[in-house]
Amino acid sequence: MSGKINRLTSIVVPPGSPMRKDWDSHQQEIGFSLPEDYKELIETYGGSHWDDYLYILEPECSNVHYDMIKWEREQSEILEEDWEFEEKPVQLQPEGSRLAPWGTTDNGEVLFWLVLPGEDPDNWTVMIREARGEGWEHFEMGCADFLAAALTGEVRSEILSSRFPLDKHRVELLRAAD
Repeated sequence: MSGKINRLTSIVVPPGSPMRKDWDSHQQEIGFSLPEDYKELIETYGGSHWDDYLYILEPECSNVHYDMIKWEREQSEILEEDWEFEEKPVQLQPEGSRLAPWGTTDNGEVLFWLVLPGEDPDNWTVMIREARGEGWEHFEMGCADFLAAALTGEVRSEILSSRFPLDKHRVELLRAAD
């Protein structure tokens, strides 16, 4: 387990036992490699709901509403349509840049990786899209570092709810939808 995930487990105890995923198959299905910290996050916490607000998307999540592969396809389509009417964030100016979702919230904000051409997935940074508006935030860190820093208050988002994080952290595995 990497230091990034060790830091998270020191903040919030995982809700279950480790889960192995077929990363090669998932990466082939979405068409790109995923960051190692995300793979460790999923294998440690699974698709999960943090502090009654933030959802971590998981490939083949038991709750189909939070399946990362499905979200990746849907968000790609949504963003392509939105770029016809909205200006792209400056971080997406390099030719071939794109976004890939890894989280969402109860309010509808989406947490993405900023995927730059030729960049190693372990160097991808976090972008957050406002749910009802054109606001974006960029954080120069990966998803596990962002999650730990958000939970400890080291970083604050102007887009995410002011009630996140909770004083006493909670994480729950996502269960199959009814």
